[in-house]
Amino acid sequence: MEAVETMQVALIAFSQQFDELAACYDHTLIHSPALEQLINSYSTFITNPANREVWERMELDKLEEITLLVEALRSKSALAVAHMEKYRALKLRHGQADITDYFRNIESCIEKEFGSAEVTSDSKVLLIGSGSFPMTPLLIAKRTGAEVVGIDIDEEAIRLGYEVVKQLGGELNIRLEQQTVEKLNFTREATHIIFSSTVSNKYDLLDQLHVLTKKHVVVAMRYGNQLKSLFNYPMEKVDEHKWMLADTILRPDQVFDIALYRKT
Repeated sequence: MEAVETMQVALIAFSQQFDELAACYDHTLIHSPALEQLINSYSTFITNPANREVWERMELDKLEEITLLVEALRSKSALAVAHMEKYRALKLRHGQADITDYFRNIESCIEKEFGSAEVTSDSKVLLIGSGSFPMTPLLIAKRTGAEVVGIDIDEEAIRLGYEVVKQLGGELNIRLEQQTVEKLNFTREATHIIFSSTVSNKYDLLDQLHVLTKKHVVVAMRYGNQLKSLFNYPMEKVDEHKWMLADTILRPDQVFDIALYRKT
């Protein structure tokens, strides 16, 4: 029980730190080091096997205050990631291209993102929740030659994302738009779709996509269950008449896993 209480204290502390740094975001780089350190600490906490064991005991208790805390942390950490990507883009603008760790994290995902549903130069890939530092579009387009479109509801993210793409992959076939899936013509052409793990309504969007997409489209849903749900929106049930879970790609050392969906 002591370990459970210790975890609760740690989660409350993380929640407070996310609040403090979210309030500090001012479109400059002043608070970038502190936020990056916090996200690194939070990622380490979530991928720690010992914490996973404690979490499972907490889940059995089904304490309401933990449920509310988890939901709050999920939302706060998603905002923190959005801010961190903006800091990364601003750093690149100022010539501080220290992006090696970020590349490595996303790259480890891209390698297995679609399982056997390989992305080729003929593919059309849609990323929902592209963010301010769109490494997924850059890596996919660079490695495969595929056409990639990223969408995000954040105007600043799209603006900064364009700067990043121009600097790191201006020759690549990448487009970023502040647009919704139903209004984007590319949605109907996409062969592969990726959902960012921090998109809160991704399963509602997946339901929408059934009538908007091609018959053989493959959807990669980044998600996090159990302890990983502290940093990601978890897997949900889908309408079996529309979508089937084709595969899951578990990544113990990373903060999110991947679910692959195909049309029923």
